[in-house]
Amino acid sequence: MSSSGQTKKDLKEAYKQMKPRGGVYQIRNLDNGKLFVGSCPDFKAAWNSAQFQLKSGLHTNAALQAEWTAFGADHFVFEEVTEYKREEDAQTDARYELKKLEAMFMEELKPFGEKGYH
Repeated sequence: MSSSGQTKKDLKEAYKQMKPRGGVYQIRNLDNGKLFVGSCPDFKAAWNSAQFQLKSGLHTNAALQAEWTAFGADHFVFEEVTEYKREEDAQTDARYELKKLEAMFMEELKPFGEKGYH
């Protein structure tokens, strides 16, 4: 048993019950302020995936990939813009809701041209 009295089985079950935090995020270039905006059901997984793609030279956004390669990883930060609060209602399409939220922030942040990678 752990010091808090929980067994390994209890800890595993608690982990399974945790819901990942997701929503709208931005990857920001610290040198020029350019933004890449996206949405995801899990912030941690999205950042891990983006870093893997960028480090491997495989990111689908060519402009972001080119600047990541030119500037280096430590010139970029992953920032949560807003968290999406999931509804417990089975009727809610979370992916659709995330895309709507992303579109709203794309309109607000305008990460186009010299301001971004879109």
